[in-house]
Amino acid sequence: MSLYDEGHTIAGWTGFGIATVGCGVVGLGVCEASLPVAVGGLAVAAVSVVVTWVLHLAGWGKPPGVRLRQEWGMRVRDGQAREGHAGCVSCRLAGRERRAAVLPATKGAGSMPLSPVE
Repeated sequence: MSLYDEGHTIAGWTGFGIATVGCGVVGLGVCEASLPVAVGGLAVAAVSVVVTWVLHLAGWGKPPGVRLRQEWGMRVRDGQAREGHAGCVSCRLAGRERRAAVLPATKGAGSMPLSPVE
């Protein structure tokens, strides 16, 4: 089983739902040949990006990468959100970027675990 749990968050699903509605409105605008409706749908899609970003910064989104099994639930808030996540574009845009820890180079990586969980 994979140790990754990408996208299963309140922020991800909320953004997906809003973007789906926005794309549906854009499609309706194209079918009706209505520029205002299509532009309105694009505005709703843009709002989905902002909503997802705000929810991620509030702790309802999780960082990319490996997480412990008990942190996989959608109702579990991310405790690291205030400090920012290493390599996270959303956190970098908000000024919360945490630098990734640089590991010393080792010879023969065969003995190193693949993830912090292992």
